[in-house]
Amino acid sequence: MATTIRLTRMGRKKRPFYRVVVADSRMPRDGRFLELLGTYDPLKEPPVIRIDEERALFWLDKGAQASDTVRQLFKKSGVRRR
Repeated sequence: MATTIRLTRMGRKKRPFYRVVVADSRMPRDGRFLELLGTYDPLKEPPVIRIDEERALFWLDKGAQASDTVRQLFKKSGVRRR
């Protein structure tokens, strides 16, 4: 199974809030996921990023591919591969 780490949109209209999730790459954006890794709130000042670094590194080591946006969030929050 090809897994990807990506954002899923939550929140109401014009008030986005995102979850960082591990999902099968064939699932839709807001569909079923395997594990919740954290959250991202772009509307706060500064934007709030909460990531479970240990679980993120676990999934990256297992071969999960992070989306471009999630890769940038990992850099900002300090998640680094060993």
